[in-house]
Amino acid sequence: MAEEQVTAGTDGAESAAQQFAMQRIYLKDLSFEAPMGVEAFRKTWKPQVSQELNTKTSKAGDDLYEVVLTLTITVKLEDETAFLIEVHQAGLFAIKGIEGQQLTQVLNSTCPNILFPYARETVDNTLTKGSFPALMLPPINFDALFAQAVTQAKQKAEAEQATVN
Repeated sequence: MAEEQVTAGTDGAESAAQQFAMQRIYLKDLSFEAPMGVEAFRKTWKPQVSQELNTKTSKAGDDLYEVVLTLTITVKLEDETAFLIEVHQAGLFAIKGIEGQQLTQVLNSTCPNILFPYARETVDNTLTKGSFPALMLPPINFDALFAQAVTQAKQKAEAEQATVN
């Protein structure tokens, strides 16, 4: 497993070492439904794909965090759902010496970046077993999504502050 250790010093004095280590990657939950059954294979394959992405973080112990990336994909043919797949790809990460905004960014950007390829592989494997064509999910820029969420939170806080004053 990958481990990164960064040590920073200030004015010649040593500060606490920052550590980030992936402890375990695992599939927490998987759901696959093909409600159309055999009818999905009889229709012309012109899918309408919708994708939802979510992350959830929880503290699992001292300096130990569980991050769960939830990926939900719904594929419709015309107005009927051909298949629905939901993957909860999880990881256990040891994070020490990283706090505040930097910790929030690691948990909401770095960790999902690590988990996404595993979730994408699970989707492809499941669809293959369901006899559906592979679904090439594009890469996701979690850094940009995190920056966007931070900007939206600041704008919302400023708007709320303006209405109070």
